[in-house]
Amino acid sequence: MKRIAAFLLLLVLSLAGSMPAQAQRMSTQENARESRKAIKKQQKMLNKANKKSRKSMKRATKGQKKANRKANRYKK
Repeated sequence: MKRIAAFLLLLVLSLAGSMPAQAQRMSTQENARESRKAIKKQQKMLNKANKKSRKSMKRATKGQKKANRKANRYKK
């Protein structure tokens, strides 16, 4: 059992060592592209949050107006 485990470990390590590693350094173009992509994603999320906020404010205002109208209806 120990021999099989040791053999599998050796096999895994040899395969991991033989695979070409991805270059860790990014070129300036790739870095700029990733940065633009991240900025675009952040802007999209911000716009979505702002839209949701505007919608909830509009809904609250609408409800308030409706409540005022209902309250003023019976004051006369």
